[in-house]
Amino acid sequence: PSLRLSQVYCSKNKQTLCIFLASFSGSHDSFSFWIDEKSPVGLDQPVVVRHLAGIFRSLWKKMMKKWSVTQSLNFIEQLEAGIRYFDLRISRKPGEENELYFIHGLFGSKVYDGLMEINNFLKSHSKEVIFLDFNHYYAMEDINHEYLIEMLKEIFGSRLCRANLVEEITLQYLWDRNYQVLVFYHHPMAYRFPFLWPGHQMPAPWANTTDAQKLVQFLEKTLSERARRRTFHVSQAILTPHAKTVIQGLIVGLRDSLVARNLPIIMNWVKCQKPGVNGVNIITSDFVELVDFATTVIKLNYLLLHDKTKREQV
Repeated sequence: PSLRLSQVYCSKNKQTLCIFLASFSGSHDSFSFWIDEKSPVGLDQPVVVRHLAGIFRSLWKKMMKKWSVTQSLNFIEQLEAGIRYFDLRISRKPGEENELYFIHGLFGSKVYDGLMEINNFLKSHSKEVIFLDFNHYYAMEDINHEYLIEMLKEIFGSRLCRANLVEEITLQYLWDRNYQVLVFYHHPMAYRFPFLWPGHQMPAPWANTTDAQKLVQFLEKTLSERARRRTFHVSQAILTPHAKTVIQGLIVGLRDSLVARNLPIIMNWVKCQKPGVNGVNIITSDFVELVDFATTVIKLNYLLLHDKTKREQV
């Protein structure tokens, strides 16, 4: 079994550390372990991509799937591996007005089914805390947002943590109130519901590069700007394929052509990090199972605890 944050912060004095100063592991496009290649191409794709799908049909979608899938583990497997932050993108599907799906190029599973899986894990792990980051929406009107928000209330109920000052949120604060879920909702409707955290409280700067060295430089720069925000923070330790990369790797796809060969550089950066005011908070990755990603990130918390212990001894 993976190392869990509740194990790291096991003694009473450690549980009073603010969680926006701790380090958590997350997955990028967390839901993309299952993509339906028979589905329409999503509105998250440029018009030219949708046009080509209309011409080449199933062949084009098979190729798209190789680049749309960024995770191999399902939600439960990710949770068991130690992932606690989930990057979620939502859309309506043409012809299905009253249902919502995850989307990354092609449509994934129903949002309701995915959230129910996550809730089932939380029911049997009462000290675990997760972040749900709803950050992209497609083909959604206000009525669809209302449906999604009601779904969150129905599934997670009293586990939903009310939005508050980030400095107030410690593990002890959450455990005392039986809160387990922080929902970040990047839409104006977030301000109408006390259990939705506005999206600006979870910035996730995106490097948009295929170059691992440029990615590391970007991650360092954005971390240096973090302290003045006083928010949670996502370091997206991911490389993004450009058109040339996709064409060169038509057969092998994202995992083998871009992610696996650059992991050593990215993981070396992760291992050198430290949580805290000027440090990392949430780090996300593609294919989180390729290395011991989650445990590496969680272990960074020991550095924070070491500093706290030293201060208390002075």
